[in-house]
Amino acid sequence: MALARRLVAEFTGTGLLVAVVVGSGIAASRLTADGALRLLVCSLVTAMGLAVLIVVFTPAGGAQFNPVVTGSDWVLTRGTPRGYGLVQAVAVIVCQVAGAIGGAALADAMFSRPVLAVSGTHRGGAGVVAGEVVATAGLLLVIVALARTGRSQHAAWAVGAWIGAAYWFTSSTSFANPAVTVGRALTATYAGIAPSSVPAFIAAQVAGGALGTGLAVAVFPARPQVSAEAGAGQPARLAG
Repeated sequence: MALARRLVAEFTGTGLLVAVVVGSGIAASRLTADGALRLLVCSLVTAMGLAVLIVVFTPAGGAQFNPVVTGSDWVLTRGTPRGYGLVQAVAVIVCQVAGAIGGAALADAMFSRPVLAVSGTHRGGAGVVAGEVVATAGLLLVIVALARTGRSQHAAWAVGAWIGAAYWFTSSTSFANPAVTVGRALTATYAGIAPSSVPAFIAAQVAGGALGTGLAVAVFPARPQVSAEAGAGQPARLAG
């Protein structure tokens, strides 16, 4: 039952996250031709929407919404009481990807756009790929550092703030999520990414995730000790 709840939460949360990203892009494109204003609108809406989704879905299993975060969590919790099997991790990732595709379809349908149309927006080059490494590394550094220092209660605003900021200071506009990247490949809108650009983005995200996780573990090598009486104070699963 707990696994089923987690899978539903990951599917729904990731889907709503992509709906927020794609929907805000469509709305901004219709309301203004100013590129900077469009990016500002999308970054603010995405940061706020992500923070809310983390708060809502964390009790159902961690509100990860991101295969890189799930992979990091699986690696770091192996052999611990919080650990879970590879099959469960894969099931969570499958639900995240499926939810992302559904979220893109939902956003397009809401705005009467062609549903699941392939994007023609090519995003690439060494600088853009480097930006995606930085965005994902920073995201994992934030999440893992908070989890290892017993401050996961700050994940919602911290993760939302990082993604909102990284929209602006990274050349890739901070996808930082393989599931979201796949979903955004299936919308021919402002938020889209051409399928040919997806492999390089996902490779950069995996590399950035490993880098951010390793850096967090190096800086915070020991988890905080939590007494049996702490109960609700115990660090939650990684969120993001």
